[in-house]
Amino acid sequence: MKAKYIADTVAVILWLEKRKMPKKVKYLFENAEIGQIKIYIPSIVFAEIAYLSERKRIEINLRIVKDYLQRNGDIAELPLTFEMVENAFKISDIPELHDRLISAAAMDPDAVIITNDPEIRKSKFVKAIWD
Repeated sequence: MKAKYIADTVAVILWLEKRKMPKKVKYLFENAEIGQIKIYIPSIVFAEIAYLSERKRIEINLRIVKDYLQRNGDIAELPLTFEMVENAFKISDIPELHDRLISAAAMDPDAVIITNDPEIRKSKFVKAIWD
């Protein structure tokens, strides 16, 4: 079965700001842009980007993200569902709520979360990729 990739906030920001990231992660985004794989971005990531943008902590903003999604159909929003919220509260080894919600989007057995977050990467509830 084909892997389902879920991008966290840092992955999206680093990609769109063209900042340094591991070759493996660059490869995933490049392949999604040419339609070889699909990357999903949980809705909570957009809220985090808006917050960081508003506080001038990142260069990108929601308009840039929206334009990017419209140009790249294989990088798509993953809406927050009731089931994802339920799953977030089953994750006992990630303390932060936003990280739990992002991780809950990757609880599908075929899903792999793209994250540099050490708490998420060591979680027993999800598979993660970064290095």
